Amino acid sequence: MVNPNQARVRLLFDEGWKFHRGGAQGAQEPDFDDHNWRTVDLPHDWSIEDLPGTRSPFDSNANTQASGGFTTGGTGWYRKTFRLPENTKGKQVWILFEGVYMNADVWINGHHLGNHPYGYTSFWYDISPYLQWNQNNVLAVEVKNEGWNSRWYAGSGIYRHVWLMLVDSLHINLWGVHVNTTNVAHHQATISVRTQITNTHSDVANVRLITHILNPLHQEVARIDTLCTLPAHQAAAISQQVSVPDPALWSLDTPQLYKARIEIYQNNQLADEEAVKFGIRTISFDPEHGFQLNGKPLKLHGGCVHHDNGPLGARAYDRAEERRVAILKANGFNAIRCAHNPPSPSFLNACDSLGMLVIDEAFDMWEDPKTPFDYHLYFDRWWKKDLQSTIDRDYNHPSVIIWSIGNEIPNMDSPRVAAMAHRLAAEVHQLDSTRPVTAAVNNVNERKDSFFSALDICGYNYAFDHYDIDHQRHPNRIMMATESFPLMAFDFWNAAVHRPWVIGDFVWTAWDYIGEASIGWLEYPQSQQFYPWTLAYCGDIDICGWKRPQSYYRDVLWKKNQISVFVKPPHSSFPGHPKYQTMSYWGWEDVVADWTWPGEEGRSLEVHVYSSCDSVELLLNGKSLGKKKTDSSNRYIAVWQVPYQAGRLEAVGYTQGQRVHEAVLQTAQAPARIRLIPDRNIIHADGEDLCYVTVEIVDRNGVRNPKATNEVHFQIKGPGEIVGVGNANPMSTESYQQPYRKAWHGRCLVVIRSVRQPGTIVLTATAAGLPTSEVAVRVE
Repeated sequence: MVNPNQARVRLLFDEGWKFHRGGAQGAQEPDFDDHNWRTVDLPHDWSIEDLPGTRSPFDSNANTQASGGFTTGGTGWYRKTFRLPENTKGKQVWILFEGVYMNADVWINGHHLGNHPYGYTSFWYDISPYLQWNQNNVLAVEVKNEGWNSRWYAGSGIYRHVWLMLVDSLHINLWGVHVNTTNVAHHQATISVRTQITNTHSDVANVRLITHILNPLHQEVARIDTLCTLPAHQAAAISQQVSVPDPALWSLDTPQLYKARIEIYQNNQLADEEAVKFGIRTISFDPEHGFQLNGKPLKLHGGCVHHDNGPLGARAYDRAEERRVAILKANGFNAIRCAHNPPSPSFLNACDSLGMLVIDEAFDMWEDPKTPFDYHLYFDRWWKKDLQSTIDRDYNHPSVIIWSIGNEIPNMDSPRVAAMAHRLAAEVHQLDSTRPVTAAVNNVNERKDSFFSALDICGYNYAFDHYDIDHQRHPNRIMMATESFPLMAFDFWNAAVHRPWVIGDFVWTAWDYIGEASIGWLEYPQSQQFYPWTLAYCGDIDICGWKRPQSYYRDVLWKKNQISVFVKPPHSSFPGHPKYQTMSYWGWEDVVADWTWPGEEGRSLEVHVYSSCDSVELLLNGKSLGKKKTDSSNRYIAVWQVPYQAGRLEAVGYTQGQRVHEAVLQTAQAPARIRLIPDRNIIHADGEDLCYVTVEIVDRNGVRNPKATNEVHFQIKGPGEIVGVGNANPMSTESYQQPYRKAWHGRCLVVIRSVRQPGTIVLTATAAGLPTSEVAVRVE
């Protein structure tokens, strides 16, 4: 419902769209018959859905091939019919798309509003001139994800939120408020607020602009009042400065968020208002002290993250984005590089509220292509608009500390590309003078010095061996590993931690993703023969949100007194491919957290213990197999050869002679039941909230059986629906949509979305030969 007395109306416009997969000539016209189209709610991604006539989204003949995880794009249409009451006439009405992949054409009532090629930047239109009040209006969107246009899974469709906004003719521009901290002392911080306003009236406007600063407890701590005159059909930027006493600083441990509430009045009537969250914090970078947050040195424990949400595809539900950030932070990451495109606003909101630093990246290519139909086709005409969209939209996020203008741009050795780097960097500095600029550079060499000279922070991909050489040549150059190999985690982290001019290390990748299939196992070059691989299989965290062995090893590098135990399987985890001769540097050792090996009794198995304790002891069924030290000399990994015997394999860590931590693998007996573990017991009745339910196949003692591959079927009752299933198997071509999934390593995942009514959701899980299991989740 629209309240005409509200100065600014912001409506989530996700519900009740009509969708058609394929061409639909004439679908932009209001009277087009769409009654046979499917009704969907946004966010929506048709590439994660089953292909027509199948129960799988994967096809070995898909034109995306291994890059897109053998998924299919194509063309899709969306239509939404809506009404606005007569008493809202006179308002300006905007439609805002947070992200559409890709090449979107938008119509309102048959009028073409425009085309937006880039699939990752937000865009908006003023639809006021073409609306009919108190009558049906039809918004139509054609999305064209055609050809091979991405090096990873991009998804297809309107995969982020859409908003309808109503404002007065005298209003604050969209993304028109920029807040930054110009000075911070212990008892006081100086806040600068720049507000862009527009007067589309035919008369001069006498404007009063009031900015309220609210602290994290929602108490007003500062206020500033400014008068100005704005001619008809003119815009202006009003700068204000205010002091905030005893500021609560935004940091990783205390991510305190303030709010600037801006009101504009005309003739003592509130014309418009906007509220933006921000953080009071300082950032600095120099080769002597590295990166400092609030004056304290901090190494970036970083990871690169693509935009997909695994079983959900590219759909950017707020809870999915928040969960990813929370899991990454819980596993030691303090910084994320958004690879290789601007993230969703929800993702940055989660980083702000949870305390996570961000490199916000614009492009994966410029003028030269990486795939035939990628953004290079649009770059010349669109790069300035897309940069401005990114920076204006994300300016106030305290989590964002660096802007990246590109990743592994082709031909960086050439003067032409270096000149473009300088143009892009200059544009970023003009849009935001408070943050530095970086880019990720591969094949580092002296011929790229001209390109590097455009950057404030130099991103080195897979090049820690250049840190010292380049520091001698350019002692003022600040560096970081914008990408590093998981398999060389020890080398990359130690190269960063002992050099102040290297501010951090970003592993490829922090979270596994669809596409670039099998780079963590079969590596490059890729081919159609890689099917049925669909996942990259290179993340610290898998697509379901579960830790992989390399994440436990990173715990050892980043935290004290950590210990974990893994076993090298007697046979390859993914046998049968002749290409796999050596381990991929994007992958990890073929080890599993598994001490269940029926039929292998007496066979010697290689046991790896990762530990940041001084020493570790390995015990099998209570019998000690000896102690070994764990330090930098053995890269914090102790190895035993252990004849397999069912039972309890325990690794115990000692620091200064005291037992401080242990890790256990227990042999599982036959599967006996299904265990359901929801990540939350209460979710919101907003049609957007999610509950992630981990499904485990366990024995009679509650031990998960890592050999279990039972197909588990799901039923749901109550105010919710299943929106995704998964198991993180990189070679699975199962549906992400059907209400069943095979277990892999003894578990799978169900994602439930609420509907817009309260009640209790009951999820029931069944599998052949096992008793039925249920779990309840309240929706409020």
